[in-house]
Amino acid sequence: MSKLVGTAGVSVLGDKSLEFYRDPVAFCEQRIEKHGTRIFQSRLLNKPTSFVCSVEGMKELLCEKSSVFLKDPTDVMHNMYGDNIVTANGEEACLLRLSLTNLFTGKCLASGSDLINSVSERCLKNLSATGEPVSVYPLFKRLGTELVLGLFLNVKPDETPELFQEITALCTLHWHGIISTPISVKVPLWSSGFCTALEAKDKLMDIIKDKLECERQGFVGYLRDLPLPDASCASQHLLLFISALIPKALASLLTSFTLVLSGAGKKEIRNRARADPDYLYYILLEVQRLWPPFIGGRRIANQDTTLGGFHIPKAYAAMYVSHAIHRDPEVFHQPEDFLPERWCGRNAGQEHLLCSLGNGPRNCIGVQLNNVFLKAACGYLLQHYDWDLSPYSQDLQYKWLPVSRPTVPPMVSFTELELESSATDLPDGPP
Repeated sequence: MSKLVGTAGVSVLGDKSLEFYRDPVAFCEQRIEKHGTRIFQSRLLNKPTSFVCSVEGMKELLCEKSSVFLKDPTDVMHNMYGDNIVTANGEEACLLRLSLTNLFTGKCLASGSDLINSVSERCLKNLSATGEPVSVYPLFKRLGTELVLGLFLNVKPDETPELFQEITALCTLHWHGIISTPISVKVPLWSSGFCTALEAKDKLMDIIKDKLECERQGFVGYLRDLPLPDASCASQHLLLFISALIPKALASLLTSFTLVLSGAGKKEIRNRARADPDYLYYILLEVQRLWPPFIGGRRIANQDTTLGGFHIPKAYAAMYVSHAIHRDPEVFHQPEDFLPERWCGRNAGQEHLLCSLGNGPRNCIGVQLNNVFLKAACGYLLQHYDWDLSPYSQDLQYKWLPVSRPTVPPMVSFTELELESSATDLPDGPP
């Protein structure tokens, strides 16, 4: 057992949070190169923290020792979302997962397919109508918002436009609480971002509770019938499911998909993806590998333990960094290159090594639903359009927090395919 390389510094003065949040990719790359290892220590959120940037370290943290490394009960997610499957630990988390899993698989998942396809068509059907370039990130965020509000809350913009707009605005305000300093201050004519987010949360909870009382069909009906621990549990989880987290994650992945497949030079790849659902699946895996929507996650050690042979004292934090893990050269050959073929070759059957939506027994419960969303939206784009950057030369430098996307919103021009091509249905493929 070795001592962690690097230094955690001293309290407050040694904290590296600002450097990490300013550019987490450069933060990790510099230290990996300096220390010659993909597990090292520093100080984050004023707490000694082991940074995990290797696949093996991630598996040990999130899979083999998931009962040792726990969610931080003081995390801002708890303030914003309350007690739910994301913030819970131990037996409570296991019981919630058992209760909620059926909502995202089988019959419940299949029941939402018509809505998912119709929303994809409504949001994406006129992208070439004006001949003008489209700012794709807000377009895809709107698509994601319509999907989650329609699926989870049965609120649709064409049926209840005012309620849809109200919830959308409240979700945006609520999201700002995650990226704000957690200080609730309110004085005449001004409120802190965190205070405003908490007020938005209360208003969203009122709407959600009303839906739970009145709705009997769809996802809300399924959720009402589950054996949950207490009366507030259903509303807390609906808040999580309709929040801006899912639309932003979808917008991030769809934007990266659109950019990496844009232009005449990628026409052959687009054509192959149109014809071969397996190849589209490999493309989506590679998009998640290279451009994970979230930078990673944080855990707290509840006892002395090890990671990668390094000693981790009790109460140390562990931060897994998905961007670095997905570029671990021990697992991913040519890690910086976009190579969908790796998933039917060297990395065939290794989808479980990705952690863009977590991993292990605490991974995102909606992974299958996310795949259905992506397949529907990407399939529609491929079957109806070719596309290119417009203008061709754009700044596509990514920012990685709070959600990965180009710093400057990219503009894309879409060209409708010939009728005989666009009318072809996308074959079924891997989930």
